[in-house]
Amino acid sequence: MPHLSVRVVESDLAGNETALIRTLTDAVVAVYGEWARGTVDVHLVGVPPHRWGVGGVPAAAPSPAVTFGIRESVFGRPDADAIVARLVAGVTDAVVEVLGERVRAGVLVEFVATPAGRTGLGGAVVTS
Repeated sequence: MPHLSVRVVESDLAGNETALIRTLTDAVVAVYGEWARGTVDVHLVGVPPHRWGVGGVPAAAPSPAVTFGIRESVFGRPDADAIVARLVAGVTDAVVEVLGERVRAGVLVEFVATPAGRTGLGGAVVTS
């Protein structure tokens, strides 16, 4: 299950929640295929502007930051570099589609790999 946690300035997020969830899900499906649609989990976190700092001061207009939880095994595939590149481009394009071109240069997509057996769901360890 791909998990995307997106931190966005609250004023940019307000009213765009449904569109962001849809476009981010579509971006993941474009890489993995339609079978993945039901497994994409998107968390949107609105941050008040005075609680987002860069360089020791509140940021004027920060771009969204996306933490993408992914199975570690993906990085062992021969096509891992291509998959990562497609996900970065697709997720960035999805954010830009909803929030506008002004955010593109600063959109951060960070992958957090989880080894098999290191995730739990419903009280049980997920092994696959």
